[in-house]
Amino acid sequence: MLAAGVGFAAVFAPTATATAAPAFISCPAGDYENVDHACVPRPGSDPDGATAQCGDGTYSYSRHRSGTCSHHGGVERWL
Repeated sequence: MLAAGVGFAAVFAPTATATAAPAFISCPAGDYENVDHACVPRPGSDPDGATAQCGDGTYSYSRHRSGTCSHHGGVERWL
């Protein structure tokens, strides 16, 4: 009876599944790819108070360089 219980646990053990990362897309001029991988219009001018533009097109208002634009593709340019 014990052997049957061990076999049952092995058959129904959870398995890990991998998901593929979304492919990068090419956006038209004047647009950028945001973190959701959608093309959105780039702002006409830098927002007031922004200190950097990130790789995904978002802006940072960080007061220190360390960590600026982390999880946003790094710093594209300092303002």
